[in-house]
Amino acid sequence: MNTAHNILKACIRKMAQRRPFNVIVEGNIGSGKTTLLEHFKKYEDVSVQAEPLEQWTNFNGHNLLALMYKDAQKWSFSFESYVLLTMMQQHQHPTNRAVRLMERSLFSAKYIFVEKMHRDGNIPDASAAVLDEMFKFLNEQKPPQVDLIVYLRATPEVVHERMVKRNRDGENTVSLNYLQDLHEMHEDWLVRKTLGHCPAPVLVMNADLDKAQIANEYKKYEGDILKGIRLQA
Repeated sequence: MNTAHNILKACIRKMAQRRPFNVIVEGNIGSGKTTLLEHFKKYEDVSVQAEPLEQWTNFNGHNLLALMYKDAQKWSFSFESYVLLTMMQQHQHPTNRAVRLMERSLFSAKYIFVEKMHRDGNIPDASAAVLDEMFKFLNEQKPPQVDLIVYLRATPEVVHERMVKRNRDGENTVSLNYLQDLHEMHEDWLVRKTLGHCPAPVLVMNADLDKAQIANEYKKYEGDILKGIRLQA
């Protein structure tokens, strides 16, 4: 009886300790993050979490994303504060799937986009210091668990052409120079490791490929991304 009871307790502890294999998908605007998420939706043991755009565009009736695009100096601090909060919520969102595939992260929100807005003068030093403290607090309270980073590496000219073709609201104000800056910041963070903290190993994909070719790139790395399914088998 005691042996059976101990086995049961061990199984319960193991189930409590089980967590998803957490993969964050990073890359420039237009690098194909949505396409990659769609590819992996077919696996029933993969939880796919897109950026919480609906929350950003309807926060108590306010479209913070549109306001930020319209007047970056006025709204960048409010927008990025909410982005940090919602990205942390994304990291902590419960799932019983073996793999969590998440579009962007708390880390890119801070190291790429808050940093870029600060460099551009849209977030003043004092506000940047507040966001830095907020990021540290969120990261220390319950550190996001990241097992792998998929970096969709695309040249700025390619993503700019894609953005012009898809013509999304707000993106018509995004210049090639802005995309070039974001590209270099992603390179500094994920390749050169000279910007911020890189929380996990980085898998670099060639995101310049078009939709007809990119599926083969995904298949090449499926084993790395779906590792969590094998770990929990």
